[in-house]
Amino acid sequence: MTPKMNYNYAFVFYDIGEGRVHKVFKICKKYFHHHQKSVFRGPITPANLIKLKAEIKKVIDDTVDYVTIIKLLNQNAFDEEAIGKKDYASDSDFI
Repeated sequence: MTPKMNYNYAFVFYDIGEGRVHKVFKICKKYFHHHQKSVFRGPITPANLIKLKAEIKKVIDDTVDYVTIIKLLNQNAFDEEAIGKKDYASDSDFI
């Protein structure tokens, strides 16, 4: 049995149908920083992670939509390397 972990940082990636994508975007925006198109990331409490998943499950069609949540213990538990131009407008614009 895997021990329960209190994850405090997460990435969310999604591929959602056109009719629901804006709803999922708004849910993710409540909890995370918009990083790139369909990618969000940031610190999150374990309780808010549970809320996020429940809200997303209410909106998506799990026969066609896909959401991935990568959970980390903290923001220092990974190494990030970016190549190319950062679109700083992505923090507030919905695409």
